[in-house]
Amino acid sequence: MKNIRVFFIAVCLLFISFHSSSAHSWEIPPYPKTSTNEETIMIFSTSERPDENVIQSSLSGYRTLKIRYLFTDAFTGFSLKGQKHELEQFAKNFHQVKTVFESNVYTTDFINSGNNQLIGTEGVRGIRDRYGNRLTGKGVNVGVIDTGIDYNHPDLIGSYKGGFDFVDGDENPLEAMDRKGMTIHGTHVAGIIAANGKMHGVAPEVNLYSYRVLGPGGKGTTDQVLAAIDRSIKDKMDVINLSLGTNINGPDLPVSMALNNAVAKGIIAVTSNGNSGPNMWTVGSPGTSSSAISVGASTPTLNSPYLSVPSINGNIPLSPLHGSKKWSFDRSVPLVDGGIGKRGEIKKAEGKIVLIKRGGNTFTEKVLNAAKAGALGVILYNNTDGEFAGMVDKECPIPVASIPRNSGEKIQSETKRKALLATTIYKKEADLLADFSSRGPVTVNWSVKPDVTAPGVAINSTIPRGDYTALQGTSMAAPFVTGAAALMKQAHPTWKPEEVKAALMNTAKPLFDHNEKLYKVFEQGAGRIQVEKAVKTQSLVIPGSISFGILTEDFKDRTRYLTIKNTSNTVQHYSFNQETFHPNIRWELPQSFYIKPNEKKRIPIRVILTRKFWDEKEIVDGRLTLEAGHQKINIPYLFAVKEPSYPRIMGFSIVPGDKPGYIRYEAYLPMGAEEFGIALFDSETLSFIEFLDFKDHIGAGMIDNQLSLPKQTFLRKITAVAFAKNKGEEDFEEWSIPLKNIEY
Repeated sequence: MKNIRVFFIAVCLLFISFHSSSAHSWEIPPYPKTSTNEETIMIFSTSERPDENVIQSSLSGYRTLKIRYLFTDAFTGFSLKGQKHELEQFAKNFHQVKTVFESNVYTTDFINSGNNQLIGTEGVRGIRDRYGNRLTGKGVNVGVIDTGIDYNHPDLIGSYKGGFDFVDGDENPLEAMDRKGMTIHGTHVAGIIAANGKMHGVAPEVNLYSYRVLGPGGKGTTDQVLAAIDRSIKDKMDVINLSLGTNINGPDLPVSMALNNAVAKGIIAVTSNGNSGPNMWTVGSPGTSSSAISVGASTPTLNSPYLSVPSINGNIPLSPLHGSKKWSFDRSVPLVDGGIGKRGEIKKAEGKIVLIKRGGNTFTEKVLNAAKAGALGVILYNNTDGEFAGMVDKECPIPVASIPRNSGEKIQSETKRKALLATTIYKKEADLLADFSSRGPVTVNWSVKPDVTAPGVAINSTIPRGDYTALQGTSMAAPFVTGAAALMKQAHPTWKPEEVKAALMNTAKPLFDHNEKLYKVFEQGAGRIQVEKAVKTQSLVIPGSISFGILTEDFKDRTRYLTIKNTSNTVQHYSFNQETFHPNIRWELPQSFYIKPNEKKRIPIRVILTRKFWDEKEIVDGRLTLEAGHQKINIPYLFAVKEPSYPRIMGFSIVPGDKPGYIRYEAYLPMGAEEFGIALFDSETLSFIEFLDFKDHIGAGMIDNQLSLPKQTFLRKITAVAFAKNKGEEDFEEWSIPLKNIEY
């Protein structure tokens, strides 16, 4: 306990510093009065296929437990619903239980807010399958695991073939259309894949199936998603789309493992990578599945605005905030400093653009205050390094855009010296990575994610009641890849999922940022998909990316293997092109070789660390180039040169316990922890109250516990801080909890 107390002092200092710097904190709503009858869901992994009669017999002594789903294909096990203490008792007594998981909340990966041509779909239409049909997805079964579909939409009614509703437990997966619980997400996703009417999806003639797992608000449980994956295997889907996710970056969560099993059974699984970018390690399950195709979001062709201000070098990219009016200034406009945008702080703003610093109040409050002062528009600049994306309410009367801190501070400094005119310049741009797109790599196995990117910004598609709208998110990018996979399956019906995935990765277009710098492989994967090139590829490199794990002075080299397949009708020559040189790395790559038509060769790729990286670099990434006949195939790779500074705690949450005065928490520890604990602070004075929990030598994965709160917290607002220590590294996450409604 001595070590944890020393460590805790550091945590306390960090916590106090965190709050004194006015950084963000999160506060959950006041607890409802808790009850011993509160129920939850648990998922039980078993070593053999579950027998419902055996499980039902074992439940005879439990008052509240009920079977929800049996999993036999994608995941072996079952889920139960009931009171927590009975679920825990059952887990101890049922001999077939291998692992127990609490159900996570899965949500849609989207943000309100000529793409087929951009990814090469139009060129594919001129290619025919072995029966002479144009590539439209004809005969391919595609399952959309989402919020349901409005299958009566004129653009979808011809493609829809059936499905199942795991929210309501019936065979009618119609998207909810009542005012309180209305969703539009699944219909939008389905339209990108299969619309065939006023608009055309990527694969307009697929057989479209819907599995509704997300209900009102776009939320659903782990076992509902597992049940849908299981059902998609039984229904013989060729491709499934999951534009949903959690904020937990781990490869060993049930849905990620279920997708791996589905792929092993012949299904091409496509999933969104998440909308928690632009920081590293933000990819969440099921985007962490090693076998699925995880998709990040890039921009389609957009007329992008840039700000030009005299005496400020270079044009500054503007990022319009979601929900604001379109940024469209065709003349120079005076620019004035508005501080942090509080009421009364914005002065002499009539007919001007107001520059406002982030922080202190909400984006919407800043903009409304500027509008009341007569401003024509608002530019928000960040209060920390880097760019940011945000949202304002739809009733916002003027346009608003964001810029990085350094640009904002330069402009703000100039406004003190002289009057400024701001000019907006527009550039036609495409294939930039969306800021919101989650980045990798995956914790534990350090794999490259996303695998590819596709357009995910301002995507117009179908929504319920026969309508259309534009949305954005990796939810919109994934169905482009799903449609592409359906075209690939029609063109190459005997190809396995890993071959379809490799073709899309091997032929992807690498993306560059505003400064013509190549995005990292854990940001974009192989790049933006090019469907026509993927269909026509003459060679496959499997897998499409390589992770070498962690290389250090003690373990300086590692070998991985690639399978090269010649899919053409002629002998192909292969050789690696080592155009780039790094003084710290040596590659041992095969000499040039030939492969006969429709044959394959397994080759070793060895990387050797020749000297230590002395800079602060943790992750080394790049691309190997294979000359494959007339093709150049880029193979993304990465490895770590020390233990990376990934988040040590993810998915930390606290909810009311199963009886008065108790709370229940859970957290995900990607690599386990030498020490883990939860401490309580007074939210107003920041004074330490006591330790709520402490554990040591915990393995990787989910951790949860139910604990009684100390009596002195009654009617006080407290903050619970979870902290973990592992191999000298520290990380913590905090969550504010008002306790005035907890019963004692």
